[in-house]
Amino acid sequence: MSASRPALDDPIGIAVIGAGYWGPNLVRNFQATPSFRLRRLCDLDVERAQRVLGAYSTVQVTADLDEVLADPDVHAVAIATPAGTHLPVAMAALRAGKHVLVEKPLAATMAEGRELVGEAASRGLTLMCDHTYCYTPAVLRIRELLHAGELGDLHFLDSVRINLGLVQRDIDVVWDLAPHDLSILDFVLPPAIRPVAVAAHGADGIGAGRACVAYLTLQLSSGAIAHIHVNWLSPVKVRTAIFGGSKRTLVWDDLNPSQRLAIYDRGVDVASPDELGDEQRRDILISYRSGDMVAPALTEREALRTMVEEFGRAITTGTPALTDGRSGLRVLEILQAASRSLAEGGTMIKLDEGQLA
Repeated sequence: MSASRPALDDPIGIAVIGAGYWGPNLVRNFQATPSFRLRRLCDLDVERAQRVLGAYSTVQVTADLDEVLADPDVHAVAIATPAGTHLPVAMAALRAGKHVLVEKPLAATMAEGRELVGEAASRGLTLMCDHTYCYTPAVLRIRELLHAGELGDLHFLDSVRINLGLVQRDIDVVWDLAPHDLSILDFVLPPAIRPVAVAAHGADGIGAGRACVAYLTLQLSSGAIAHIHVNWLSPVKVRTAIFGGSKRTLVWDDLNPSQRLAIYDRGVDVASPDELGDEQRRDILISYRSGDMVAPALTEREALRTMVEEFGRAITTGTPALTDGRSGLRVLEILQAASRSLAEGGTMIKLDEGQLA
């Protein structure tokens, strides 16, 4: 079936699949975005879906996915169902000619993710992954700064995402929390830099049967290193990331609304050998720079609204979304490699640009 397109200047007809934890957030933002018109909400629990919409909504509620996909007024679907269902639901939507937005992760495995990316490409349809954190004002600014070279060459990233709970029943802490940090890393890195290998170490101190604390170390193609700490067992909640560059260092504290970003003109300067005298060439001179700190002003805006607008832009223009299916595939590759590293005691696993089986 050919790509589903609304008439020129008409809103994009959207259906949300899943009215559980994340679905209501999608419903609210699609209803508030002028480029979309929410046509249907699909959930196996029809009463729950009706409660999400409220008593006076004219949006149609159904438990029948086939009915949604047969509706010519539905041009796109947003899927907020468990990861194990992403492949069959998204594949059915693509084959029905619908553009697809999928809650993270893109799929349960790399192989399934590749199927979805290939299907969307062959049909000329938009496939987008809902990596919501990438659309926060702070991360959008970090991307802008790194792409413009404002921090200089990236030397390191140190990210911490820890909290007390919630221990998941079906996945470990890496698959639960690390997708946020990995999608952000994929989003903000300059185009010429990519992760080339990952090692993961984890522990299960409470006997949950899966890692509850984990550390991921990624080697980047530039020679830089990225370190990610995820943890379900911390009594304090921390959401920080430090981006260390050759010119400046950026600190992101997501729990500090008054100063989410701070840019420090502090770091290490190394004199190159041609700047040194003959007697000094054997020793590289290191000096420490301590300059000002700047806290960029950020316009507070709900990230999910920006993500929804990006989905609309990608559909309308026919160009890839900032977090398209291929970005979701790259995140899946790292997660799968990290799981293999955990199973092998922390060995470094090479990445292969989306070709990992």
